[in-house]
Amino acid sequence: MKIVLVCASKIPVSAYVDKARIVWWLGKELSKLGHDVSLMMTTSGPCEFANILVYDEKKPLAAQIPQDTDLVHFHDEPPEAIEIPHLFTQHENSSVARTFHPNTVFLSDSHAQMHGGSMFVYPGLDFSEYAAPEMDSKRLWFHFLGNTSQRKRNVRGAIDLAAKVDSRLHVIGGARVNFRQGFSISLSPHARFHGDLSPGGRDAILNASKGHVLPMLWHKPFSLGVLESLYFGCPIFGTPFGALPEMLGKKCVAKNAEATMNGTVDAFFSDYGCLSIKKTELIEAMKNSGDFDRIRCHEYVQDKFSAQRMAYQYLQLYDKVLQNKPLHQHAPVMKDPVDDKLLSITA
Repeated sequence: MKIVLVCASKIPVSAYVDKARIVWWLGKELSKLGHDVSLMMTTSGPCEFANILVYDEKKPLAAQIPQDTDLVHFHDEPPEAIEIPHLFTQHENSSVARTFHPNTVFLSDSHAQMHGGSMFVYPGLDFSEYAAPEMDSKRLWFHFLGNTSQRKRNVRGAIDLAAKVDSRLHVIGGARVNFRQGFSISLSPHARFHGDLSPGGRDAILNASKGHVLPMLWHKPFSLGVLESLYFGCPIFGTPFGALPEMLGKKCVAKNAEATMNGTVDAFFSDYGCLSIKKTELIEAMKNSGDFDRIRCHEYVQDKFSAQRMAYQYLQLYDKVLQNKPLHQHAPVMKDPVDDKLLSITA
């Protein structure tokens, strides 16, 4: 099958841009399975498994897609409709009420339900791009992996939790001083900020971490950082919002947007971490981080969240689209936009 993956990202792909990494790994796995893959990106660069097409916004999109293409997989909203069979992956939360194309795929069950849909495919990791987990290594600190410039990610809350258990928090992906959303600075001696580390530097910190502290204050559709942490045997200590509960094994049972978005979520304990809106419960779980089975966390990610599994699931959807069958019987309708008000965590 000749497949074009369209993503408004640059090459080389950054280790901190989730959407671009998902597309890159999907293309790589599809190529391994014998498919002819092209990546349409905003810049060109080396790629061993796919043809690179550079999108020119001044030209019609249809004219830039090879004529013998069987299917186009968009990872951004296309500027125009095309005749070639296609589907869309919605990577973000919509900020406006809207109707989605019937062939829209979401990142998680909760993400789909939030937007009035039901079709989702979990992203997966390419494990070959990571160092070997050291399950017997001494665990010395906790870590936070993510963009610290966004208040909804709540790095300050993570630092506070680490301080409560008298532990150092290594922050990967952000700076101590931040000007992006107003001036902010963290002076806590319990936090060490590393910025955007190389993959090797990131892996070294995760291999000595007791767990990923993630008290986020929003409904995140999915998190590669959670998968990376679990891969290195690090349990998750965070809030039960967005996709986090189902990523740690809880079945998503909400049937409407209100049930998913009202912010009243029960605490959730699993073999892979603890999620709660109460700091006291998170602190207690962090104090007992050594009780979690690192090997079990690692094996869970390998079994459930591989890039290979992601590719197989998308191929099933590609076949359905090529048979002219919509992925949703009715177009998903999001009646109300996602409230951008920060969710809360209590003492």
